[in-house]
Amino acid sequence: MALDPRLHAARADLADARLKGRVAAARFEPGVTMQVKVFAAPLRKEPQADAMQLTEALFGETLQVFAVKDGFAWAQLTRDGYVGHVPVAALAPVALAPTHHVAVPATLIYPQANLKTTPHRFLPLNAGVTVTGTDGAYAALASGGYVFSAHLRPLTEHHHDFVAVAEQFLGTPYLWGGKTVHGLDCSGLVQVALQSCGKRAPRDSDMQEKELGRSLPQNDRTGLQRGDLVFWDGHVGIMTDATMLLHANGHHMLVASEPLAEAVKRIAASGKPVTSVKRL
Repeated sequence: MALDPRLHAARADLADARLKGRVAAARFEPGVTMQVKVFAAPLRKEPQADAMQLTEALFGETLQVFAVKDGFAWAQLTRDGYVGHVPVAALAPVALAPTHHVAVPATLIYPQANLKTTPHRFLPLNAGVTVTGTDGAYAALASGGYVFSAHLRPLTEHHHDFVAVAEQFLGTPYLWGGKTVHGLDCSGLVQVALQSCGKRAPRDSDMQEKELGRSLPQNDRTGLQRGDLVFWDGHVGIMTDATMLLHANGHHMLVASEPLAEAVKRIAASGKPVTSVKRL
């Protein structure tokens, strides 16, 4: 069986050393671990600035870099295993391991422990940071600057309701491959919400449909519950109760909440029926 190229760093000239014996390649490399130093780095299909964005790597996230060319690193994300091309300028050698993660849709890094100072940058939900101390209500970061402490949680502490997390993104613009408050797609919304609860989730909707939860009878939607996932070919949404669906979608071009029945009817009109309903 052919390996999924989205999750295996393998091409004719080069492959991940861990794949030796499973794929054919001119050479195999173990890769170099790097870390994202920007709010979110695009992972693109090709090593070009205008190539399609596949997903995003968030601040503090690590990845294995196998090759660098023309300002792009061919790499694999550590967290979900996705493979693609990341701008080298967005990466840095790994410093200290993160101690905390961002637990709100977005927060700010300030130069001082003072909300009246001009922030350095944003940080997205699930970004990893290394806290070295506190100054009043603020956490000092090893990378420099301060973050409001209430916006962070230790790596061992998580949210408990992934639907409540997803609901915080209501109205966020739709962005193919996006995973932040600046824009996200349907599977990105599911992934970041589950990750904030300490639950592993693959990146794309077909992967999520295959790996997450247990299947429910898709033709009987009378017993749906909060947190159930509804899948179409290339799309996924989250039930917020027995009738309402929350999803990032191209119809509204944002994260919207609407009756499931309306979404099913509209999407079926485009030739895409519901393919499965999963309960986590």
